[in-house]
Amino acid sequence: MIAAIEQTGLLTGRQLRSLVRVPAYLVINLIQPIIWLLLFGQLFRSVVDIPGFSGGSNYLVFLTPGIVMMMALFGSAWAGSSFIQDMDRGVMDRFLTSPTSRGGLIVATMLYQAVLTVIQTLVVLGVAWLAGARFNGGIAGILVLLLAAVLLTFVFAAFSNAIALIAKQQSALIAISQLISFPLMFLSSAIMDTSLSPKWVGEVARFNPFEWAVVAGRGALQPQPDWTTIWQHLGLLAALVVIMTALATWAFRAYQRSV
Repeated sequence: MIAAIEQTGLLTGRQLRSLVRVPAYLVINLIQPIIWLLLFGQLFRSVVDIPGFSGGSNYLVFLTPGIVMMMALFGSAWAGSSFIQDMDRGVMDRFLTSPTSRGGLIVATMLYQAVLTVIQTLVVLGVAWLAGARFNGGIAGILVLLLAAVLLTFVFAAFSNAIALIAKQQSALIAISQLISFPLMFLSSAIMDTSLSPKWVGEVARFNPFEWAVVAGRGALQPQPDWTTIWQHLGLLAALVVIMTALATWAFRAYQRSV
């Protein structure tokens, strides 16, 4: 167990070193979320005046948790690309012929994506604050937002790993990731309060893990958070992390049998 933990740390460090070598990757991943934050924050700021809108009086405050989760979703959906690169370069074969922890290989990619999510979330919160957003949840609310974003990252990083190990092709990973990510984003309250959407959207959102993260993060930033609802959604995300990690582990075993 101790050896597996040490190997996971080393494998995570391996991926983090690649980020240090090419920090532009982090910056590029931040450009689109910040554009969406500032653009949508201005374009739809009058939405709060629509009767029935339950997201508060400041649309930027409402939007920011949604942008954070969108960033976590789209970033983690590409996590499996590191496995495909290792396959193409022959690195994965070397890992398989060594005593490297198989679970460590999976968890390391999840932890790497989680580090990216935390850094990017703090940057987005800083930009939102400079743009005028004020979050009444304080430090506790921000920490819960980060927890929700990390759990969402774990879910889709593990799922992405599973797809990569099964498909073994970058094009397939991209296609499946886009096919899943965009519907999950739009069938949620990330950009628009579901009370203003068709009723069926709200019903679907109840079973959407992306929506669970948005609700938990947004709720924690409120002046009087509904902690029961928040912890319920975090619990659902945590359970899904276990399921997706098990799926990724099964996919790794299937990949080993195929090579």
